[in-house]
Amino acid sequence: MKNRFENKHVVITGGARGIGFETAKQFAQEGAYVSILDMNPESLATAKSALASVSKTIFVYEADITNRSQISDLVDKLETQKPIDVLINNAGIAEETPFLEIEEKNWKKIIDVNLTGYFHISQFVCRYMAKRKQGVVVNMASKNGLDGEFGYAHYNASKGAIIMLTKTMALELAHLNIRVNAVCPGYIQTPMSMEIDSPEFTKNFVDRYIPLNRPGKVEEIAPLFLFLASTESSFMTGQVMIADGGQLAGQKPSI
Repeated sequence: MKNRFENKHVVITGGARGIGFETAKQFAQEGAYVSILDMNPESLATAKSALASVSKTIFVYEADITNRSQISDLVDKLETQKPIDVLINNAGIAEETPFLEIEEKNWKKIIDVNLTGYFHISQFVCRYMAKRKQGVVVNMASKNGLDGEFGYAHYNASKGAIIMLTKTMALELAHLNIRVNAVCPGYIQTPMSMEIDSPEFTKNFVDRYIPLNRPGKVEEIAPLFLFLASTESSFMTGQVMIADGGQLAGQKPSI
């Protein structure tokens, strides 16, 4: 087992389930001091219990990244405990609603969590990183930030914005030795996707769009976050890594 992150403090938002949980586990397996932030106290308790045997340096915090003052205080607390080396912005929500039927409150909810929340915590963490002239941020974007999907205008818009936020942060923070990159997964089976999509939908989607003929797994996405946070990617910033089973490569032949 590698120990690429021994003695490194990694903060992961939305880390109690799905890709975030698997990413937290893999960072912990490589020696990191991991702080998991999530809004759901039950999911946090489950994650803490599940990871107890992996590492003794995994800590969980109930937090709402859309609450700027709360996140400011929490980042100060985390920095006091151990300076933050890596920020993984993973928290996110989605819902399917046709464009003409999206209500303002639903639009705002998606944008607040998927975009504004990233801005809040990134700004606070990067201010500390800037003082040390060292740090890494990896943002969860999506294949949906690169092309559209029917019924997800608010989600697609938030993920497209994350890609541009990533690139701009990378440009502005490079002179401070802070690297910023993004991961764009395609269709991955997570607790969130399984709550939204029926088995029939999943089969039809895969048959129609994914050349590798299956959904992705969280275990296949987490390593991308570790790679981008490690010294192995030390000459990469402002980049977007896509893992979508070939979906964006082109039109899949009809079956």
